[in-house]
Amino acid sequence: MVSSGAVSADDPDRDPDEHVRFARYRRAFDEVAPADAAALIARVLTDPDEGMANSAVCEYLDRRAAELFTDPGYPSWCLEMTGPVAVDDFCTRRLNEWTLLRAMTLSEPWDVENLLAASNWLQLHTAEKSSAVIVLEVLAESGRTRRIRNIAKSRLSAAQRSMSAGPER
Repeated sequence: MVSSGAVSADDPDRDPDEHVRFARYRRAFDEVAPADAAALIARVLTDPDEGMANSAVCEYLDRRAAELFTDPGYPSWCLEMTGPVAVDDFCTRRLNEWTLLRAMTLSEPWDVENLLAASNWLQLHTAEKSSAVIVLEVLAESGRTRRIRNIAKSRLSAAQRSMSAGPER
């Protein structure tokens, strides 16, 4: 199932049921060694069911990005994943959004326009988790949905109160 090459309709290991293949891909991603992940991603993204394949890959990317989020190894991991996910716009976008989220979280340079162009997933995740005033201001003013704007406004008020209280003595 996870050997090299593309997943094709005549592959003896290919189950016609995409749910079965998705479960196999999830197990393979659970067991894959970091050094073999790029090859597995490339193989899974050849599956004829693009939606199922990119869901399996994005689930892996989400888990790994969260594990490596503040780790110094994140940039090299991200670079390694860039090649295999380049064939899939959804996976490429998710990887780029994790990198943007990381930059905002670590106070590294980031672009407001990239945040405003980001998916609902990233904007909502950021509104719910970020404590950076500038990030919350941007989302409170221009977040894509009312829900995102409201969460950001609420968290912005709390962040501003926390800042005005100053350090404890």
